[in-house]
Amino acid sequence: MQDIFQGIADTAVEWLQQNTLSFVFSLVILVLGQFVARLVAKATKKIMQRAKVEEILIDFVSGIIYAALLLFFVVAALSQLGVDTTSMVAVIGAAGIAVGLALKDSLQNFASGVLLILFRHFKSGDFVEAGGVMGVVEKITMFSTTMRTIDNKEVVVPNGAIYGDVITNFSARKTRRVDMVFGISYDSDLLKAKQLLQQLIDADERVLAEPEPVIAVGELADSSVNLLVRPWVKTEDYWPFYWDMQERVKLKFDEQGIVIPYPQLDVHLPK
Repeated sequence: MQDIFQGIADTAVEWLQQNTLSFVFSLVILVLGQFVARLVAKATKKIMQRAKVEEILIDFVSGIIYAALLLFFVVAALSQLGVDTTSMVAVIGAAGIAVGLALKDSLQNFASGVLLILFRHFKSGDFVEAGGVMGVVEKITMFSTTMRTIDNKEVVVPNGAIYGDVITNFSARKTRRVDMVFGISYDSDLLKAKQLLQQLIDADERVLAEPEPVIAVGELADSSVNLLVRPWVKTEDYWPFYWDMQERVKLKFDEQGIVIPYPQLDVHLPK
């Protein structure tokens, strides 16, 4: 056993004597490569921070750049030592393909996450409908987005399902139009009903003056005359205003004798 170790040591010493210059160059390449990789990663991080890119994407991209550059310099150092790196590169490439095929869905979610963070279709705190889920965005990661539904359930949605579907961001604009329909009977006073609706709209401070609210006859339906009410409010006032108006209109119509009909069918039997 001692002879074996002695032989290995002698071989190593002989190799170093013959390849001292190459060994020194390879060490220089490694040290310099690590320095360059860190420098480029830090520069990339600063540029992305100035561009106000999400922190999670900044850390990931700078980490990928550092690892890729370091791997390049490691291969260059091994090549300086006389190691055949062609087969090594081929093995790394084949391993990358195999991993990519095995993690196809995860990579799709990852790519979608990068695009979501990069293009900022929504941010944490926004109320959105995406991936078949409606709720408040709580957290966006590389692979999934966590949302809180209206009834306070936590739902984790894969980013691929979100980016491959329609995204509706209810919080993206400062104002929203409230679309409401109120049906009155054909026997009720149409002009009076429109006047009462206008009074309710004018009395609410949450209604914006511009764009101007719209109150119009939208449809002469089977059992009712449907009045369209289209005021504009701030986004955060949308649901409180909507719910208040439903109650106020019902109470006001009852008070003033405006009938809100329910679906009915008149049947005439032959004598």
